[in-house]
Amino acid sequence: MFRRRRREEVAEPEVIEDEVSEDEVIEDFGPDDEETWDEPGDEDYPDEAGDEAAAPGEAGEPAWGPWDAADDVPPLNRVDFGSLLVPVADGFEIQLNIADDQGPLIAVIREDSSLQVQAFAAPKSDGLWEDVRQEIATAVAQAGGQAAEADGPFGPELHVRVPGEQPQMGLQPIRFLGVDGPRWFLRGVITGPAAQHPAVAAPFEEIFAGLVVLGGDHPVPPRDLLEITLPEEARKAME
Repeated sequence: MFRRRRREEVAEPEVIEDEVSEDEVIEDFGPDDEETWDEPGDEDYPDEAGDEAAAPGEAGEPAWGPWDAADDVPPLNRVDFGSLLVPVADGFEIQLNIADDQGPLIAVIREDSSLQVQAFAAPKSDGLWEDVRQEIATAVAQAGGQAAEADGPFGPELHVRVPGEQPQMGLQPIRFLGVDGPRWFLRGVITGPAAQHPAVAAPFEEIFAGLVVLGGDHPVPPRDLLEITLPEEARKAME
């Protein structure tokens, strides 16, 4: 089922591709039916003072991605968007956001937090994330915000604060994740409470770690978005 709505979110720096704003077409998917979704559960998020999520690679814990399609990928229930396979988790809503003049992005949402993901083509020899972090930091500074690099579960990441859409909103936190893969670059953008509270961020990090990137068989210019397609079930529903 498609629905249209106007997003009212913190504006993000324009890096590689503009994020979707204005009116959008949104497709929702969920754990049991890729054309429906589970409403967020009533359970509280874990207290930040409690047990923290195990870091990738710890003994006894499953290996973390994100994964290339050629890897030995752990089985999970994932929604197939062509170049991206996105894990489905209870209480999370998956949206495909599309605007006529901007590239598509996939958003995973729970309550007031979201993880937006896009996959880009990258050079065979060099990654993009180091350059992209510098570009984002420069754009944030020019917009009157703040940016600082930090070590995260996927390597270097960028924590920024940007002016809200309304002056009284102050500086809003955004967390940028990046992973360089074989001829692809995956970017994640975490907003809302998950951008600054580790306990709220942990399940979004698990979803990001379960992503699978399919680079495709045809060469794509570096920094171009990898093609996103609607899942088969959604296409059939539109026929």
